[in-house]
Amino acid sequence: MSQAPLSLWWLRADLRLQDNHALYHASQRGPVVAVFIATPAVWRAHDDAAIKVDFWRRNLQSLAAALQEKGIALRILEADSWEQCPQRLLECADELGADALYFNDEYGLHEQARDDAVVDAWQARGLLCQRYTDQLLFPPGGLQTQAGTMFKVYSQFRRRAYEALHGSLPSCLPAPEAQTASAIASSSVPDNFSGFSAASEAQQALWPAGEEAAQERLQHFTQHLLEDYQEDRDRPDLDGTSRLSAYLAAGVISPRQCLHAALQLNHGEFGSGNPGAVSWINELLWREFYKHILVCYPRVSRHRAFRPDTEAVAWRDDPEGLHAWQQGETGIPIVDAAMQQLLQTGWMHNRLRMISAMFLSKNLLIDWREGERWFMQHLIDGDLAANNGGWQWSASTGTDSAPYFRVFNPLSQSQKCDPDGTFIRQWLPALAHLSPREVHNPPAGDLLNAVDYPAPIVDLKSSRQRAIEAFRSLGAEA
Repeated sequence: MSQAPLSLWWLRADLRLQDNHALYHASQRGPVVAVFIATPAVWRAHDDAAIKVDFWRRNLQSLAAALQEKGIALRILEADSWEQCPQRLLECADELGADALYFNDEYGLHEQARDDAVVDAWQARGLLCQRYTDQLLFPPGGLQTQAGTMFKVYSQFRRRAYEALHGSLPSCLPAPEAQTASAIASSSVPDNFSGFSAASEAQQALWPAGEEAAQERLQHFTQHLLEDYQEDRDRPDLDGTSRLSAYLAAGVISPRQCLHAALQLNHGEFGSGNPGAVSWINELLWREFYKHILVCYPRVSRHRAFRPDTEAVAWRDDPEGLHAWQQGETGIPIVDAAMQQLLQTGWMHNRLRMISAMFLSKNLLIDWREGERWFMQHLIDGDLAANNGGWQWSASTGTDSAPYFRVFNPLSQSQKCDPDGTFIRQWLPALAHLSPREVHNPPAGDLLNAVDYPAPIVDLKSSRQRAIEAFRSLGAEA
């Protein structure tokens, strides 16, 4: 009796058993060995945050235990560059006697080039290599305008996505069945990856690892917070968001699982029904949209503005202003509190991402790419497509971006999204004793010195006008 063929499942940003296309299809063929390739040098080059790499590591530990229960071995390989991935995978196949490779697509120029090279290498050896759309609801470019091009405007993309989802809602695949345990030994997940320190105990407690933790967070959100999401999502002083972005970025939960959970609450409706569910589905589709943009307009992967005309913006060289923004020392409380939340937890509320990004790119007129990089270096949910899309929206250089003359006033934004100053007091203890009115804009003079808080580094009114003139000089369109 011939032995069943062995397949490798190459896992990357899909650290889960449930609803995993590559793993499911590999397991349907026969026994599977999971393979993870650690590439710390590449992660550093791509500005991946230490807290994010540690989150991957902790989820890999959780997944390793779940795989063991399924009889699936986990091999951890190492590579200095992505160019070595094809050879590493072939060497592993030769060692284990595997004749097939399954993986889920990743997006971005370098990721796509790496994956294409792997496919070419395996096919050149006459081996089976299967790849799947998994971290998206639709393949990039799968939703097109009537002219056959990728959408540039989100609202039109969303309309087309609604039509496609109404016609065929993607289902969630089950976890693989347990297989007969093989004699193949599993690798041990390291305590840390080279050059990346482990997250603090407090940070790890904020972001527990594993599919079970992700599902518990999804369940809590949909049962207790989703109905009011539309009203509460812009309030950083409230627990009103899903906080699932890190789990989505690492693939510990799938967008299909999130979509089905929202639809269950909303009786199967996408664009009507409960406003909270509709709003969250909208956010899932924004995530989808930016991934499609990343692939269909490759200049976004090259640190270029989506709108070529805005490449000529005369950004200011202001190292001191950039440093003050990075460290939360701008003298604008809502911006500084947001940056402290990022530095201390590895995460920032989405409304605050927009406020702090617009402050850097408009009020300080510092190149948005500086902020994009800083966020990636510190975010546990750092995702190239979403981070780039958000920054270019705020800087008025991207698709569907804010008109150049729309510049958030951080003071009015602060009063609206943190009306009692609760969030500011949490992250800026020096201002904790100020009244709800003063905490948004601390008074100058002796009191200011007494609380040891800096004066604003820029005048909001004149800096707003400076940004508008910088864009207007390009002949930029609204």
